Amino acid sequence: MKIKYYLAFIGIATLASCSKDSDPAPEPIPIVGTSFVSKLIEYLPAPGQFINESLGSIEGANSVIGKKGLVSLGAWGGSIVLGFDHMVINQADKDDIIIYGNPLPEFAEPGIVWVMQDTNGNGLADDTWYEVAGSEFSKPSYKRGYAVTYTKPAADADPVPWKDSDGLTGVVETNTFHRQAYFPVMKDKDGKLITEYTLKGSKLPSTNINMTVPTMITSVPFAWGYADNTFGGDKVDIANAVDQAGKKVVLKGINFIKIQTGVQANMGWLGELSTEVVGVEDISLIKVAP
Repeated sequence: MKIKYYLAFIGIATLASCSKDSDPAPEPIPIVGTSFVSKLIEYLPAPGQFINESLGSIEGANSVIGKKGLVSLGAWGGSIVLGFDHMVINQADKDDIIIYGNPLPEFAEPGIVWVMQDTNGNGLADDTWYEVAGSEFSKPSYKRGYAVTYTKPAADADPVPWKDSDGLTGVVETNTFHRQAYFPVMKDKDGKLITEYTLKGSKLPSTNINMTVPTMITSVPFAWGYADNTFGGDKVDIANAVDQAGKKVVLKGINFIKIQTGVQANMGWLGELSTEVVGVEDISLIKVAP
């Protein structure tokens, strides 16, 4: 096995003013800051075999700040919210962000990407999340507005039950390789341990997983637009962001990014499909080696 919320808002479009041929060209927007994400805003994993271990912990989440590290998001819906120390400008006709995961050529664990612009300028991730539409966005097997409720099992070694917004049920299976509690150890605002919680987001199909040969399970990547999907890194174009109605929005840039495990699937002895994040960078600030 390779180691490894949802708000709506009306986008504000930037309008280009008319100018004469003699007018000077507009000054390019200066970009300052570091290329990697600089702060951890939230880590909200789903249950999984790496949860409550180093890869599925706050320490793991912090490992991707300012550099490459490794954090697991757990099963479907598990997510991480990260912030840049600057606005990542929406460059015309260019990819803007690259997300590093740890997929293999025929084993991807795709995660859905969400972006947010700090519209109110308060430095907090309290504006609107827009999903970045990937290759599966308009296909019948893709679902938006999906939710899963996970419940703590009676014993740590027991599978973690879940029920989704379609009324379907299942479990996140445990295995002999990881014997700790798969249900995240989390507390509510009153300091009480959480025994049930609901994650919301969008769901990708599990049709790319092939378990015909148990010793050679594959999960081929989607065409484009997802984290932990493409060997070498996944590039994201802010221009593909869409609102709750599925319509494209025009963003000047983004300050925050959320990555969410997109597929709900148990893959036999390999465990649950869980998106992993190694790092996130602003492409425009990546230094090219001489």
